Amino acid sequence: MMKEIRVHARAGQGAITTATILANAAFEDGKYALTFPTFGAARIGAPMNAFVRISDAPIRIRSQIYTPDYVLVQDPTLMRGYDVVTGLKQDGLAVINSTRNPSELGLKTAAKVLTVSASQIAQEFMGRADRVNTAVIGAFVAASGELTLKALEKAINTRFSGKAAESNWKALVQAYNEVKNRGNGL
Repeated sequence: MMKEIRVHARAGQGAITTATILANAAFEDGKYALTFPTFGAARIGAPMNAFVRISDAPIRIRSQIYTPDYVLVQDPTLMRGYDVVTGLKQDGLAVINSTRNPSELGLKTAAKVLTVSASQIAQEFMGRADRVNTAVIGAFVAASGELTLKALEKAINTRFSGKAAESNWKALVQAYNEVKNRGNGL
């Protein structure tokens, strides 16, 4: 069964890296994966999306993702001007970088909404609050179970090296553990 993920971020915040890590981890888990971005104005800070498809069978569809199973929001300011949950399946999941309670976000969706303090985690482990992508991935995987930590560790170590790999892995694991410790209430 194919799962579709839409990542919302601003250009320069690592959305393409997020999608690449997810796709590489899927590959490590023995699945097929396809990832690609879409841009409006090609400038740092402009809203953009990255898309990921993960499947047990070859993926032939190449269009943007309009009805995702999952939505990952790296920059919470995007919720002010965009309906980031548009098309999200009712049984889907939105993972949002925010310290606020999901009920306070005003999102109109029947899907589950999970918030994670990815900016705080990124600040703690990487010294930069804008490097949220691996923390968002950790929260996503803890809530969805779509990928294994072993595969994610390989994907992180493929994408980064040295201290960058170590700090990104620590951020991912921190967010993963925070979500797992919440239990089913997410």
